[in-house]
Amino acid sequence: MTSPPRHDAGHDPIQETLNDPSPRFAYREYGADGVGGEQALAAEVAVAISYNGINHAVMMATPEHLEDFVAGFTLTAGLVDDVRALYDIELTAHDDAMEVAVTLSSRAFAGFKQQRRGQAGTGGCGLCGVEALDQALPPLPVRERATLPPRAHLDGLRERFDATQRLARHSGAMHAAIYVDGSGETRLCREDIGRHNALDKLIGACVRQGLNPADGFLAITSRCGLELIHKAVRAGAGTLVSLSAPSSLSVRQARRSELNLIHQPRHGAPRLYSPIR
Repeated sequence: MTSPPRHDAGHDPIQETLNDPSPRFAYREYGADGVGGEQALAAEVAVAISYNGINHAVMMATPEHLEDFVAGFTLTAGLVDDVRALYDIELTAHDDAMEVAVTLSSRAFAGFKQQRRGQAGTGGCGLCGVEALDQALPPLPVRERATLPPRAHLDGLRERFDATQRLARHSGAMHAAIYVDGSGETRLCREDIGRHNALDKLIGACVRQGLNPADGFLAITSRCGLELIHKAVRAGAGTLVSLSAPSSLSVRQARRSELNLIHQPRHGAPRLYSPIR
């Protein structure tokens, strides 16, 4: 990896990167003579994650709420069972990358090393680098089925996203995930260029702030693929709502794991795919 760029005294390269998740770039309209302007674009950096000095994964992500992202990723990837095993998260900025050095407890690190010996690394899509079916389709815990959220808490769900997606208003090209608590209040929103990253950030934010995902519901803007079901189940969520239709495999896994799965179409009533009884 390249050396960190030089900065003037008093400048914090990490904070500088984190404070500008929608940098502006000049453009010129194609075919229009001299017509140009500036546009905010979704920031993207390589995020290299290591655990106790062992390199584990490089993810492409938006450089905002990276501590939440790493906490959520570590939990939903099954690397730890409890985020309290994360003793420290240290960020180091590079030109187009962020290094994240995570310190795990001794017990969690022993489990991490044992898991690495038996499994290939995974990528942002959830299956990249997987070599066997038992890695692609791992057994997931079956939790006690949560009470379905009141129908009224789903009213205006798209408007909830519009109201809380700060980055998308500036740059577009952003996925989002929100947490709605048991009272129907939107408590958290996290955004990222990656749909998996947005959900990991939200889950990480919930657990770091002491919010139980099972007390309300998680909602995502993206299509609901299997890997997002995995993340929701491992985080202990009771209900996942998506603005785009789920895949057939996602529905089957949600039913096996007793996860409430709801699709909110652009027009019409919410569709409950799990449970069906």
